[in-house]
Amino acid sequence: MRWLKLIFIIGFILFAYNVFAQKERKYIRQGNREFENERFEQSEIDYRKAIDLDEKKSHKPLFNVGSALYKQEKYTEAIDQFSNLTNYELNKEEKAKIYHNLGNSLLQSNKLQESIEAYKNALRNNPKDMDTKYNLAYAQKKLEEQQQDQNQDQNQDQNQDQNQDQNQQDQQDQQDQQDQNQDQQQQQQQPEISKEDAERILQALANDEKETQKKVKEQQAAAAKVKTEKEW
Repeated sequence: MRWLKLIFIIGFILFAYNVFAQKERKYIRQGNREFENERFEQSEIDYRKAIDLDEKKSHKPLFNVGSALYKQEKYTEAIDQFSNLTNYELNKEEKAKIYHNLGNSLLQSNKLQESIEAYKNALRNNPKDMDTKYNLAYAQKKLEEQQQDQNQDQNQDQNQDQNQDQNQQDQQDQQDQQDQNQDQQQQQQQPEISKEDAERILQALANDEKETQKKVKEQQAAAAKVKTEKEW
């Protein structure tokens, strides 16, 4: 009886597994149909239902979810999905597909350097993939253009700073020249002394000098008269 019970349990497990497997494949097929009809959000839902029924968590429905996310322009989520798949033990062809889609998701997110590395990893697993070669060349060209634009912007900023410094220097030079011109104008506007006025000023100074010397002599004479010391 025990072996009959064991057979029953094994049979039930196989039956249940077959049922789950059929449901999983059903959701995958539904997801594929929705994907082909460009109903990507619904296809993602179907693929996720298949994942919930897959105890082994096989890579195919996970890969399909990543593709559906990419089509919905959910590039950050797609990057996470494909990045996780790179850790799976898969054959080279499957690895190449995962890295190719990862590169596309990174490219759409403008992560050019990372996308280039992803495409290179794809080509390491499948060197003959022409689509990956084309995308790699495109990403490299776009990165080169981006770097050129950045260098050009930096040069423009430097030129602007230099022009600003030059303008400030020109303004300072102009202000200094204006101040110098004003000083010269003020000096030129000072009144000139006529010859007659100059002679009168010199004569007045000479008279003052004579008057001063006269007063000094008078003071010296007065001092001599009032001397108090006695001589023996």
